[in-house]
Amino acid sequence: MADQHLYQTGIIGNCAFIAHVNKNTDISWLCWPRFDSPFIFGSLLDKKKGGEFSILPQGEFTSNQYYIENTNVLRTEITAEDGKYRITDFAPRFHLYERYFKPLMLIRKIEPLEGSPRITVKCDPVCDYGQGKMKASIGSNHIDYLGCDENTRLSTNVSLNYIVDEKAFVLNEAKYLILTYGHNLEAPVVSTAERFLRETIAYWRLWIKHSSIAGFYQPFVIRSALVLKIHQYEDTGAIIAASTTSLPEFPGSTRNWDYRYCWLRDSYYVLTSLNHIGHFEEMEKYFSYLSDISHAEDDRYQPLYSITGERKITENILEHLDGYEGEKPIRIGNQAYEHIQNDIYGQVLISMLPLYTDHRFVFSERSDSVKWIEGVLSKIERTIDEKDAGIWEFRNIANVHCYSNLFQWAGANAALKMAKTIGNLDFEKRAQILIDKAASHIEACYDPERKVYTNAVGSKHLDASTLQLIMMNYLDPASDRAKDHLIALERELKTEDGLFYRYIHEDDFGKPKTTFLICAFWYVEALACVGRMDEAIKEFENIIKYCNHLLLFSEDVDAKTGSQWGNFPQAYSHVGLMNAAYRIAIKLDRPIFL
Repeated sequence: MADQHLYQTGIIGNCAFIAHVNKNTDISWLCWPRFDSPFIFGSLLDKKKGGEFSILPQGEFTSNQYYIENTNVLRTEITAEDGKYRITDFAPRFHLYERYFKPLMLIRKIEPLEGSPRITVKCDPVCDYGQGKMKASIGSNHIDYLGCDENTRLSTNVSLNYIVDEKAFVLNEAKYLILTYGHNLEAPVVSTAERFLRETIAYWRLWIKHSSIAGFYQPFVIRSALVLKIHQYEDTGAIIAASTTSLPEFPGSTRNWDYRYCWLRDSYYVLTSLNHIGHFEEMEKYFSYLSDISHAEDDRYQPLYSITGERKITENILEHLDGYEGEKPIRIGNQAYEHIQNDIYGQVLISMLPLYTDHRFVFSERSDSVKWIEGVLSKIERTIDEKDAGIWEFRNIANVHCYSNLFQWAGANAALKMAKTIGNLDFEKRAQILIDKAASHIEACYDPERKVYTNAVGSKHLDASTLQLIMMNYLDPASDRAKDHLIALERELKTEDGLFYRYIHEDDFGKPKTTFLICAFWYVEALACVGRMDEAIKEFENIIKYCNHLLLFSEDVDAKTGSQWGNFPQAYSHVGLMNAAYRIAIKLDRPIFL
Protein backbone atom coordinates (compact mmCIF):
# COMPACT_ATOMS: atom_id res chain seq x y z
CA MET A 1 0.00 0.00 0.00
CA ALA A 2 2.63 2.51 -1.08
CA ASP A 3 0.10 5.23 -1.81
CA GLN A 4 -1.74 4.78 1.48
CA HIS A 5 -3.00 8.06 2.90
CA LEU A 6 -3.12 8.35 6.70
CA TYR A 7 -3.91 11.34 8.87
CA GLN A 8 -0.68 12.53 10.52
CA THR A 9 -2.24 14.02 13.63
CA GLY A 10 -3.22 13.13 17.15
CA ILE A 11 -5.82 14.86 19.29
CA ILE A 12 -5.78 16.30 22.78
CA GLY A 13 -8.81 17.61 24.65
CA ASN A 14 -10.50 18.17 27.99
CA CYS A 15 -14.26 18.06 27.21
CA ALA A 16 -14.21 21.81 26.53
CA PHE A 17 -12.08 21.80 23.36
CA ILE A 18 -10.18 19.45 21.05
CA ALA A 19 -6.91 20.30 19.29
CA HIS A 20 -5.12 18.37 16.55
CA VAL A 21 -1.34 18.10 16.82
CA ASN A 22 0.45 17.22 13.58
CA LYS A 23 3.57 15.06 13.53
CA ASN A 24 5.33 18.18 12.20
CA THR A 25 4.60 19.83 15.63
CA ASP A 26 1.95 22.23 14.27
CA ILE A 27 -1.38 22.64 16.04
CA SER A 28 -3.21 22.06 12.78
CA TRP A 29 -6.77 22.40 14.13
CA LEU A 30 -8.10 24.26 17.17
CA CYS A 31 -11.55 25.83 17.43
CA TRP A 32 -12.12 28.20 20.35
CA PRO A 33 -14.13 28.79 22.47
CA ARG A 34 -16.37 25.86 21.39
CA PHE A 35 -16.08 22.74 19.26
CA ASP A 36 -18.11 24.50 16.55
CA SER A 37 -16.41 27.91 16.74
CA PRO A 38 -14.15 29.30 13.98
CA PHE A 39 -10.63 27.97 14.18
CA ILE A 40 -7.71 29.74 15.85
CA PHE A 41 -5.40 27.35 14.01
CA GLY A 42 -6.61 25.62 10.86
CA SER A 43 -3.71 24.58 8.63
CA LEU A 44 -5.61 21.30 8.23
CA LEU A 45 -7.86 23.16 5.77
CA ASP A 46 -5.47 25.84 4.50
CA LYS A 47 -1.71 25.93 5.01
CA LYS A 48 -1.46 29.65 4.21
CA LYS A 49 -4.58 31.16 5.77
CA GLY A 50 -4.94 28.67 8.63
CA GLY A 51 -2.26 30.13 10.88
CA GLU A 52 0.45 28.08 12.59
CA PHE A 53 1.66 27.03 16.02
CA SER A 54 4.82 25.00 15.47
CA ILE A 55 8.10 24.20 17.25
CA LEU A 56 10.52 23.28 14.48
CA PRO A 57 14.26 22.54 14.29
CA GLN A 58 16.72 23.88 11.76
CA GLY A 59 16.77 21.74 8.61
CA GLU A 60 15.50 18.23 8.06
CA PHE A 61 13.99 16.18 10.89
CA THR A 62 12.17 12.97 11.72
CA SER A 63 9.20 12.74 14.05
CA ASN A 64 7.84 10.12 16.42
CA GLN A 65 4.47 10.69 18.07
CA TYR A 66 2.80 8.74 20.88
CA TYR A 67 0.43 9.16 23.81
CA ILE A 68 1.56 8.90 27.41
CA GLU A 69 0.03 5.53 28.27
CA ASN A 70 -3.67 5.58 29.19
CA THR A 71 -4.02 9.36 28.80
CA ASN A 72 -5.00 12.05 26.30
CA VAL A 73 -1.55 13.64 26.75
CA LEU A 74 0.40 13.55 23.47
CA ARG A 75 4.15 13.56 22.89
CA THR A 76 6.02 14.40 19.70
CA GLU A 77 9.74 13.64 19.56
CA ILE A 78 11.75 15.51 16.94
CA THR A 79 15.20 14.31 15.84
CA ALA A 80 17.34 16.75 13.82
CA GLU A 81 21.05 16.99 12.95
CA ASP A 82 21.93 19.04 16.02
CA GLY A 83 19.88 17.16 18.58
CA LYS A 84 16.62 15.71 19.75
CA TYR A 85 13.76 17.22 21.73
CA ARG A 86 10.29 16.29 22.93
CA ILE A 87 7.05 18.28 22.96
CA THR A 88 4.35 17.27 25.42
CA ASP A 89 0.93 18.67 24.44
CA PHE A 90 -2.17 18.53 26.61
CA ALA A 91 -5.42 20.18 27.60
CA PRO A 92 -5.63 20.39 31.41
CA ARG A 93 -8.41 18.34 33.01
CA PHE A 94 -8.69 17.28 36.64
CA HIS A 95 -10.80 17.65 39.78
CA LEU A 96 -10.60 21.05 41.48
CA TYR A 97 -12.98 22.59 44.02
CA GLU A 98 -15.43 19.66 43.73
CA ARG A 99 -15.80 20.03 39.95
CA TYR A 100 -13.80 19.42 36.78
CA PHE A 101 -11.17 21.99 35.88
CA LYS A 102 -11.20 22.14 32.06
CA PRO A 103 -10.03 25.60 30.98
CA LEU A 104 -9.60 26.88 27.44
CA MET A 105 -5.88 26.37 27.84
CA LEU A 106 -3.39 24.48 25.68
CA ILE A 107 -0.03 23.68 27.26
CA ARG A 108 3.12 22.71 25.34
CA LYS A 109 6.21 21.55 27.22
CA ILE A 110 9.44 21.46 25.18
CA GLU A 111 12.42 19.58 26.63
CA PRO A 112 15.83 18.71 25.18
CA LEU A 113 16.66 15.00 25.00
CA GLU A 114 20.00 14.87 23.13
CA GLY A 115 22.52 17.38 21.80
CA SER A 116 21.82 21.10 21.52
CA PRO A 117 18.85 21.43 19.18
CA ARG A 118 18.14 24.88 17.73
CA ILE A 119 14.39 25.45 17.46
CA THR A 120 12.00 28.13 16.25
CA VAL A 121 8.64 28.68 17.93
CA LYS A 122 6.04 30.15 15.61
CA CYS A 123 2.67 31.21 17.03
CA ASP A 124 0.43 32.85 14.44
CA PRO A 125 -3.26 32.55 15.37
CA VAL A 126 -6.07 33.63 13.04
CA CYS A 127 -9.77 34.36 13.34
CA ASP A 128 -12.99 34.15 11.31
CA TYR A 129 -11.86 30.95 9.57
CA GLY A 130 -8.61 32.51 8.41
CA GLN A 131 -10.13 35.74 7.07
CA GLY A 132 -8.48 37.76 9.84
CA LYS A 133 -4.99 37.64 11.40
CA MET A 134 -4.17 38.51 14.98
CA LYS A 135 -1.45 41.00 15.84
CA ALA A 136 1.14 40.11 18.47
CA SER A 137 1.57 42.53 21.36
CA ILE A 138 4.40 41.83 23.83
CA GLY A 139 3.71 42.11 27.55
CA SER A 140 5.91 41.38 30.58
CA ASN A 141 6.10 37.58 30.23
CA HIS A 142 3.36 37.00 27.71
CA ILE A 143 2.19 37.85 24.20
CA ASP A 144 -1.36 39.07 23.60
CA TYR A 145 -2.85 38.37 20.19
CA LEU A 146 -5.17 41.23 19.28
CA GLY A 147 -7.25 42.49 16.39
CA CYS A 148 -10.16 40.05 16.43
CA ASP A 149 -13.01 39.38 18.85
CA GLU A 150 -10.95 36.62 20.41
CA ASN A 151 -8.81 37.35 23.46
CA THR A 152 -5.85 34.97 23.18
CA ARG A 153 -2.67 35.08 25.26
CA LEU A 154 0.56 33.08 25.18
CA SER A 155 2.38 32.92 28.53
CA THR A 156 5.88 31.46 28.34
CA ASN A 157 9.45 31.32 29.62
CA VAL A 158 10.75 31.46 26.04
CA SER A 159 12.13 34.82 24.90
CA LEU A 160 9.09 36.74 23.69
CA ASN A 161 11.09 38.45 20.95
CA TYR A 162 12.32 35.10 19.66
CA ILE A 163 8.69 34.03 19.22
CA VAL A 164 7.48 37.28 17.63
CA ASP A 165 10.53 37.48 15.33
CA GLU A 166 10.44 33.70 14.68
CA LYS A 167 14.12 33.52 15.61
CA ALA A 168 15.88 30.22 16.29
CA PHE A 169 17.41 29.57 19.72
CA VAL A 170 19.24 26.71 21.43
CA LEU A 171 17.01 24.55 23.61
CA ASN A 172 19.16 23.81 26.66
CA GLU A 173 16.41 23.55 29.31
CA ALA A 174 12.69 22.82 29.48
CA LYS A 175 10.50 25.55 28.02
CA TYR A 176 6.75 25.99 28.37
CA LEU A 177 4.08 27.58 26.20
CA ILE A 178 0.65 28.17 27.75
CA LEU A 179 -1.99 29.44 25.32
CA THR A 180 -5.21 30.68 26.90
CA TYR A 181 -8.51 32.03 25.59
CA GLY A 182 -10.79 34.49 27.36
CA HIS A 183 -8.70 34.68 30.53
CA ASN A 184 -5.11 35.40 31.50
CA LEU A 185 -2.77 33.11 33.37
CA GLU A 186 -2.16 34.80 36.72
CA ALA A 187 0.26 32.17 38.00
CA PRO A 188 3.87 31.03 37.51
CA VAL A 189 4.45 29.45 34.11
CA VAL A 190 6.79 26.56 34.96
CA SER A 191 5.31 25.26 38.21
CA THR A 192 1.73 25.69 36.92
CA ALA A 193 2.42 23.77 33.71
CA GLU A 194 4.15 20.96 35.61
CA ARG A 195 1.37 20.68 38.20
CA PHE A 196 -1.33 20.70 35.52
CA LEU A 197 0.56 18.00 33.61
CA ARG A 198 0.84 15.74 36.67
CA GLU A 199 -2.82 16.25 37.58
CA THR A 200 -4.02 15.65 34.01
CA ILE A 201 -2.04 12.42 33.61
CA ALA A 202 -3.38 11.22 36.97
CA TYR A 203 -6.97 12.11 35.98
CA TRP A 204 -6.92 10.13 32.72
CA ARG A 205 -5.21 7.12 34.26
CA LEU A 206 -7.76 6.96 37.05
CA TRP A 207 -10.59 7.27 34.49
CA ILE A 208 -9.20 4.25 32.64
CA LYS A 209 -8.67 2.30 35.88
CA HIS A 210 -12.35 2.88 36.64
CA SER A 211 -13.29 1.33 33.29
CA SER A 212 -14.22 -2.34 33.01
CA ILE A 213 -12.42 -3.06 29.73
CA ALA A 214 -12.18 -6.65 28.53
CA GLY A 215 -8.86 -8.20 27.60
CA PHE A 216 -9.65 -8.52 23.89
CA TYR A 217 -7.40 -6.01 22.05
CA GLN A 218 -7.41 -3.85 25.16
CA PRO A 219 -4.99 -1.11 23.95
CA PHE A 220 -7.29 -0.34 21.00
CA VAL A 221 -10.36 -0.20 23.24
CA ILE A 222 -8.59 2.03 25.78
CA ARG A 223 -7.54 4.49 23.09
CA SER A 224 -11.05 4.51 21.59
CA ALA A 225 -12.59 5.15 25.02
CA LEU A 226 -10.24 8.08 25.62
CA VAL A 227 -11.12 9.48 22.18
CA LEU A 228 -14.86 9.22 22.79
CA LYS A 229 -14.66 10.82 26.22
CA ILE A 230 -13.25 14.09 24.89
CA HIS A 231 -15.92 14.25 22.18
CA GLN A 232 -18.48 15.12 24.85
CA TYR A 233 -18.95 18.84 25.42
CA GLU A 234 -19.27 18.62 29.16
CA ASP A 235 -20.89 22.00 29.69
CA THR A 236 -24.14 20.78 28.09
CA GLY A 237 -23.63 17.01 27.76
CA ALA A 238 -23.72 17.03 23.94
CA ILE A 239 -21.55 14.53 22.07
CA ILE A 240 -20.10 15.51 18.69
CA ALA A 241 -19.55 13.21 15.71
CA ALA A 242 -16.06 14.58 15.01
CA SER A 243 -14.04 17.69 15.79
CA THR A 244 -13.37 18.54 12.12
CA THR A 245 -15.21 19.80 9.08
CA SER A 246 -14.85 19.23 5.33
CA LEU A 247 -12.36 16.36 5.30
CA PRO A 248 -13.52 14.57 2.12
CA GLU A 249 -14.99 11.06 2.07
CA PHE A 250 -12.73 10.49 -0.94
CA PRO A 251 -10.84 12.79 -3.31
CA GLY A 252 -13.08 14.73 -5.67
CA SER A 253 -16.24 13.49 -3.95
CA THR A 254 -17.49 16.92 -2.70
CA ARG A 255 -18.84 14.86 0.24
CA ASN A 256 -17.21 17.28 2.67
CA TRP A 257 -19.36 17.73 5.76
CA ASP A 258 -19.20 19.62 9.06
CA TYR A 259 -19.37 17.05 11.86
CA ARG A 260 -18.88 19.35 14.89
CA TYR A 261 -22.45 18.84 16.07
CA CYS A 262 -24.48 16.42 18.15
CA TRP A 263 -26.29 13.73 16.16
CA LEU A 264 -28.82 12.00 18.39
CA ARG A 265 -28.13 8.74 16.52
CA ASP A 266 -24.36 8.87 17.01
CA SER A 267 -24.82 9.73 20.66
CA TYR A 268 -26.80 6.53 21.19
CA TYR A 269 -23.87 4.47 19.92
CA VAL A 270 -21.31 6.44 21.95
CA LEU A 271 -23.30 6.02 25.16
CA THR A 272 -23.74 2.30 24.50
CA SER A 273 -20.00 1.80 24.18
CA LEU A 274 -19.21 3.86 27.30
CA ASN A 275 -21.93 2.00 29.18
CA HIS A 276 -20.23 -1.29 28.27
CA ILE A 277 -17.07 -0.19 30.08
CA GLY A 278 -18.93 1.08 33.13
CA HIS A 279 -19.04 4.83 32.53
CA PHE A 280 -22.42 6.38 33.28
CA GLU A 281 -21.58 10.01 34.03
CA GLU A 282 -21.65 10.78 30.31
CA MET A 283 -25.16 9.31 30.00
CA GLU A 284 -26.53 11.43 32.82
CA LYS A 285 -25.03 14.57 31.32
CA TYR A 286 -26.50 13.64 27.94
CA PHE A 287 -29.92 13.10 29.53
CA SER A 288 -29.84 16.71 30.71
CA TYR A 289 -29.01 17.82 27.16
CA LEU A 290 -31.88 15.72 25.76
CA SER A 291 -34.29 17.05 28.38
CA ASP A 292 -33.51 20.62 27.38
CA ILE A 293 -34.09 19.76 23.71
CA SER A 294 -37.31 17.87 24.52
CA HIS A 295 -38.82 20.75 26.44
CA ALA A 296 -38.04 23.15 23.59
CA GLU A 297 -39.47 20.87 20.89
CA ASP A 298 -42.93 20.44 19.44
CA ASP A 299 -43.61 17.72 16.87
CA ARG A 300 -40.28 16.09 16.09
CA TYR A 301 -36.62 15.82 16.89
CA GLN A 302 -34.03 16.99 14.41
CA PRO A 303 -31.28 14.52 13.48
CA LEU A 304 -28.68 16.89 14.93
CA TYR A 305 -28.34 19.99 17.09
CA SER A 306 -25.58 22.33 18.02
CA ILE A 307 -23.66 21.48 21.19
CA THR A 308 -25.79 24.02 23.05
CA GLY A 309 -29.05 22.65 21.61
CA GLU A 310 -29.57 25.27 18.92
CA ARG A 311 -31.83 24.00 16.15
CA LYS A 312 -30.76 26.09 13.17
CA ILE A 313 -27.36 25.01 11.86
CA THR A 314 -27.35 26.82 8.53
CA GLU A 315 -24.92 25.35 6.03
CA ASN A 316 -22.58 27.80 4.32
CA ILE A 317 -19.66 27.31 1.95
CA LEU A 318 -16.38 29.12 2.64
CA GLU A 319 -14.86 30.02 -0.72
CA HIS A 320 -11.63 31.58 0.60
CA LEU A 321 -10.03 28.40 2.01
CA ASP A 322 -8.01 25.97 -0.12
CA GLY A 323 -9.42 22.89 1.59
CA TYR A 324 -7.75 19.72 2.83
CA GLU A 325 -5.27 18.75 0.06
CA GLY A 326 -7.17 21.16 -2.20
CA GLU A 327 -10.50 19.38 -1.70
CA LYS A 328 -13.54 21.66 -1.79
CA PRO A 329 -16.13 22.74 -0.79
CA ILE A 330 -15.46 23.84 2.79
CA ARG A 331 -18.77 23.60 4.61
CA ILE A 332 -19.65 25.26 7.90
CA GLY A 333 -22.96 24.15 9.40
CA ASN A 334 -24.94 21.13 8.24
CA GLN A 335 -28.13 21.13 6.19
CA ALA A 336 -29.03 17.70 7.58
CA TYR A 337 -30.66 19.50 10.53
CA GLU A 338 -33.64 20.04 8.19
CA HIS A 339 -33.95 16.33 7.34
CA ILE A 340 -36.62 13.92 8.42
CA GLN A 341 -34.83 10.95 10.00
CA ASN A 342 -37.22 8.83 12.01
CA ASP A 343 -34.81 6.35 13.59
CA ILE A 344 -33.67 8.94 16.11
CA TYR A 345 -36.72 8.67 18.40
CA GLY A 346 -35.93 5.04 19.04
CA GLN A 347 -32.30 5.79 19.64
CA VAL A 348 -33.19 8.47 22.16
CA LEU A 349 -35.31 5.97 24.09
CA ILE A 350 -32.73 3.16 23.97
CA SER A 351 -29.85 5.41 24.99
CA MET A 352 -31.78 6.45 28.11
CA LEU A 353 -33.11 2.98 28.97
CA PRO A 354 -30.35 2.16 31.51
CA LEU A 355 -31.44 5.15 33.57
CA TYR A 356 -34.68 3.23 34.17
CA THR A 357 -33.54 -0.38 34.27
CA ASP A 358 -30.07 -0.25 35.85
CA HIS A 359 -30.32 -0.16 39.62
CA ARG A 360 -27.08 1.79 39.90
CA PHE A 361 -29.19 4.82 38.97
CA VAL A 362 -31.57 6.15 41.61
CA PHE A 363 -34.91 6.14 39.82
CA SER A 364 -36.40 9.01 41.83
CA GLU A 365 -33.89 11.31 40.12
CA ARG A 366 -35.91 10.93 36.89
CA SER A 367 -38.73 13.15 38.13
CA ASP A 368 -39.97 14.16 34.66
CA SER A 369 -40.19 10.58 33.33
CA VAL A 370 -43.89 10.54 32.44
CA LYS A 371 -43.75 13.75 30.44
CA TRP A 372 -40.51 12.76 28.71
CA ILE A 373 -41.61 9.23 27.71
CA GLU A 374 -44.98 10.57 26.59
CA GLY A 375 -43.22 13.12 24.39
CA VAL A 376 -41.00 10.60 22.61
CA LEU A 377 -43.76 7.98 22.24
CA SER A 378 -45.99 10.60 20.63
CA LYS A 379 -43.22 11.45 18.17
CA ILE A 380 -42.94 7.80 17.09
CA GLU A 381 -46.73 7.54 16.73
CA ARG A 382 -46.74 10.57 14.42
CA THR A 383 -43.84 9.44 12.25
CA ILE A 384 -43.92 5.65 12.07
CA ASP A 385 -45.58 5.53 8.63
CA GLU A 386 -43.52 8.36 7.10
CA LYS A 387 -40.83 8.19 4.46
CA ASP A 388 -37.53 9.66 5.63
CA ALA A 389 -33.94 10.43 4.57
CA GLY A 390 -32.58 7.44 6.48
CA ILE A 391 -29.37 6.92 8.44
CA TRP A 392 -27.16 8.01 5.53
CA GLU A 393 -28.96 11.36 5.23
CA PHE A 394 -29.92 11.27 1.56
CA ARG A 395 -30.62 14.82 0.51
CA ASN A 396 -33.15 14.17 -2.25
CA ILE A 397 -34.28 10.58 -1.66
CA ALA A 398 -37.04 9.54 0.75
CA ASN A 399 -38.14 5.98 1.58
CA VAL A 400 -39.71 3.89 4.30
CA HIS A 401 -36.30 2.70 5.49
CA CYS A 402 -35.79 -0.66 7.19
CA TYR A 403 -33.21 0.85 9.57
CA SER A 404 -35.56 3.66 10.65
CA ASN A 405 -38.34 1.20 11.42
CA LEU A 406 -35.93 -1.11 13.24
CA PHE A 407 -35.09 1.65 15.70
CA GLN A 408 -38.71 2.62 16.07
CA TRP A 409 -39.31 -1.03 16.92
CA ALA A 410 -36.39 -1.09 19.37
CA GLY A 411 -37.35 2.28 20.85
CA ALA A 412 -40.91 1.13 21.42
CA ASN A 413 -39.52 -1.96 23.17
CA ALA A 414 -37.41 0.32 25.36
CA ALA A 415 -40.50 2.45 26.10
CA LEU A 416 -42.34 -0.74 27.07
CA LYS A 417 -39.65 -1.56 29.63
CA MET A 418 -39.68 2.01 30.95
CA ALA A 419 -43.48 1.92 31.20
CA LYS A 420 -43.31 -1.26 33.26
CA THR A 421 -40.67 0.31 35.52
CA ILE A 422 -42.85 3.34 36.28
CA GLY A 423 -46.11 1.31 36.25
CA ASN A 424 -47.87 3.10 33.39
CA LEU A 425 -50.35 0.77 31.59
CA ASP A 426 -51.31 3.37 28.98
CA PHE A 427 -47.68 3.67 27.85
CA GLU A 428 -47.40 -0.14 27.75
CA LYS A 429 -50.39 -0.44 25.37
CA ARG A 430 -49.17 2.37 23.11
CA ALA A 431 -45.66 0.92 22.97
CA GLN A 432 -46.97 -2.54 21.99
CA ILE A 433 -49.01 -1.09 19.12
CA LEU A 434 -45.87 0.66 17.83
CA ILE A 435 -43.79 -2.52 18.15
CA ASP A 436 -46.26 -4.40 15.93
CA LYS A 437 -46.56 -1.59 13.39
CA ALA A 438 -42.78 -1.14 13.05
CA ALA A 439 -42.34 -4.91 12.62
CA SER A 440 -44.84 -4.96 9.76
CA HIS A 441 -42.88 -2.21 7.96
CA ILE A 442 -39.63 -4.14 8.46
CA GLU A 443 -41.18 -7.32 7.08
CA ALA A 444 -42.33 -5.37 4.02
CA CYS A 445 -38.58 -4.95 3.25
CA TYR A 446 -37.97 -8.70 3.10
CA ASP A 447 -37.01 -10.21 -0.26
CA PRO A 448 -37.86 -13.96 -0.02
CA GLU A 449 -36.03 -14.84 -3.25
CA ARG A 450 -32.68 -13.46 -2.08
CA LYS A 451 -33.47 -14.21 1.60
CA VAL A 452 -32.45 -10.69 2.60
CA TYR A 453 -33.95 -7.50 4.01
CA THR A 454 -33.50 -4.61 1.59
CA ASN A 455 -32.80 -1.02 2.59
CA ALA A 456 -36.42 0.15 2.16
CA VAL A 457 -39.95 -0.94 1.30
CA GLY A 458 -40.21 -1.57 -2.44
CA SER A 459 -36.44 -1.33 -2.99
CA LYS A 460 -34.00 -3.95 -4.28
CA HIS A 461 -30.92 -2.19 -2.83
CA LEU A 462 -28.96 -3.65 0.08
CA ASP A 463 -27.60 -1.59 2.94
CA ALA A 464 -25.09 -2.38 5.70
CA SER A 465 -27.32 -0.66 8.27
CA THR A 466 -29.63 -3.70 8.12
CA LEU A 467 -26.89 -5.68 9.87
CA GLN A 468 -28.48 -4.11 12.93
CA LEU A 469 -31.51 -6.39 12.52
CA ILE A 470 -29.27 -9.14 13.91
CA MET A 471 -27.43 -7.07 16.53
CA MET A 472 -30.66 -5.56 17.91
CA ASN A 473 -32.21 -9.05 18.18
CA TYR A 474 -35.05 -8.25 15.82
CA LEU A 475 -33.86 -11.37 14.04
CA ASP A 476 -32.95 -14.25 16.32
CA PRO A 477 -29.18 -14.59 15.70
CA ALA A 478 -29.54 -18.39 15.81
CA SER A 479 -32.21 -18.40 13.07
CA ASP A 480 -31.68 -19.29 9.42
CA ARG A 481 -33.20 -15.95 8.46
CA ALA A 482 -30.50 -14.03 10.34
CA LYS A 483 -27.72 -16.20 8.90
CA ASP A 484 -29.09 -15.92 5.34
CA HIS A 485 -29.48 -12.15 5.67
CA LEU A 486 -25.86 -11.83 6.76
CA ILE A 487 -24.62 -14.00 3.89
CA ALA A 488 -26.53 -11.91 1.34
CA LEU A 489 -25.11 -8.64 2.72
CA GLU A 490 -21.52 -9.84 2.81
CA ARG A 491 -21.83 -11.22 -0.73
CA GLU A 492 -22.73 -7.77 -2.08
CA LEU A 493 -21.17 -5.18 0.26
CA LYS A 494 -18.04 -6.77 1.75
CA THR A 495 -14.54 -6.30 0.31
CA GLU A 496 -11.85 -9.00 0.34
CA ASP A 497 -10.27 -7.44 3.44
CA GLY A 498 -13.46 -7.32 5.47
CA LEU A 499 -14.24 -3.68 4.83
CA PHE A 500 -17.86 -2.84 4.16
CA TYR A 501 -19.63 -0.39 1.86
CA ARG A 502 -22.66 1.35 3.30
CA TYR A 503 -24.38 0.63 -0.01
CA ILE A 504 -23.28 0.51 -3.63
CA HIS A 505 -26.25 2.11 -5.39
CA GLU A 506 -26.17 5.72 -6.58
CA ASP A 507 -27.22 8.49 -4.22
CA ASP A 508 -27.43 12.29 -4.59
CA PHE A 509 -23.68 12.48 -5.25
CA GLY A 510 -23.16 9.37 -7.40
CA LYS A 511 -21.81 6.02 -6.22
CA PRO A 512 -19.78 5.87 -2.99
CA LYS A 513 -16.12 4.98 -3.58
CA THR A 514 -14.89 4.39 -0.04
CA THR A 515 -16.03 1.96 2.63
CA PHE A 516 -17.58 3.16 5.86
CA LEU A 517 -15.57 1.92 8.81
CA ILE A 518 -18.36 1.48 11.35
CA CYS A 519 -20.14 -0.84 8.89
CA ALA A 520 -17.13 -3.18 8.99
CA PHE A 521 -17.32 -3.23 12.79
CA TRP A 522 -21.07 -3.90 12.59
CA TYR A 523 -20.22 -6.83 10.33
CA VAL A 524 -17.86 -8.18 13.01
CA GLU A 525 -20.63 -7.87 15.60
CA ALA A 526 -23.10 -9.65 13.35
CA LEU A 527 -20.62 -12.49 12.77
CA ALA A 528 -20.19 -12.86 16.53
CA CYS A 529 -23.97 -12.80 17.05
CA VAL A 530 -24.63 -15.68 14.63
CA GLY A 531 -21.82 -17.73 16.13
CA ARG A 532 -19.18 -17.35 13.40
CA MET A 533 -16.60 -16.48 16.05
CA ASP A 534 -13.39 -17.41 14.24
CA GLU A 535 -14.41 -15.17 11.33
CA ALA A 536 -15.44 -12.37 13.69
CA ILE A 537 -11.99 -12.35 15.31
CA LYS A 538 -10.21 -12.61 11.95
CA GLU A 539 -12.22 -9.72 10.45
CA PHE A 540 -11.72 -7.59 13.58
CA GLU A 541 -7.96 -8.11 13.30
CA ASN A 542 -8.10 -7.10 9.63
CA ILE A 543 -10.06 -3.91 10.27
CA ILE A 544 -7.94 -2.52 13.11
CA LYS A 545 -5.00 -2.27 10.72
CA TYR A 546 -6.65 0.80 9.18
CA CYS A 547 -5.69 3.13 12.03
CA ASN A 548 -3.00 5.81 11.96
CA HIS A 549 0.18 5.78 14.06
CA LEU A 550 -1.80 6.59 17.24
CA LEU A 551 -4.58 3.97 16.82
CA LEU A 552 -6.95 6.70 15.60
CA PHE A 553 -9.57 5.89 12.97
CA SER A 554 -11.18 7.97 10.26
CA GLU A 555 -14.74 7.73 8.97
CA ASP A 556 -13.98 6.16 5.58
CA VAL A 557 -11.36 3.76 4.21
CA ASP A 558 -10.40 3.27 0.56
CA ALA A 559 -10.70 -0.49 -0.01
CA LYS A 560 -7.96 -0.51 -2.67
CA THR A 561 -5.24 1.44 -0.82
CA GLY A 562 -6.29 1.30 2.84
CA SER A 563 -6.23 5.12 2.91
CA GLN A 564 -8.06 7.10 5.58
CA TRP A 565 -10.68 9.63 4.46
CA GLY A 566 -13.54 11.59 5.98
CA ASN A 567 -13.64 13.55 9.20
CA PHE A 568 -11.08 12.47 11.75
CA PRO A 569 -10.98 10.95 14.23
CA GLN A 570 -14.54 9.76 13.80
CA ALA A 571 -16.45 8.97 16.99
CA TYR A 572 -18.60 6.45 15.06
CA SER A 573 -15.57 4.39 14.05
CA HIS A 574 -14.18 4.23 17.59
CA VAL A 575 -17.63 3.28 18.88
CA GLY A 576 -17.75 0.50 16.30
CA LEU A 577 -14.41 -0.85 17.48
CA MET A 578 -15.41 -0.77 21.16
CA ASN A 579 -18.77 -2.44 20.59
CA ALA A 580 -17.29 -5.13 18.32
CA ALA A 581 -14.54 -5.90 20.85
CA TYR A 582 -17.12 -6.05 23.65
CA ARG A 583 -19.38 -8.36 21.63
CA ILE A 584 -16.49 -10.76 20.92
CA ALA A 585 -15.30 -10.71 24.54
CA ILE A 586 -18.80 -11.53 25.80
CA LYS A 587 -19.20 -14.35 23.26
CA LEU A 588 -15.81 -15.76 24.26
CA ASP A 589 -17.05 -15.56 27.85
CA ARG A 590 -14.10 -13.31 28.61
CA PRO A 591 -15.72 -10.00 29.56
CA ILE A 592 -13.05 -9.48 32.22
CA PHE A 593 -9.32 -9.39 31.53
CA LEU A 594 -7.80 -12.86 31.79
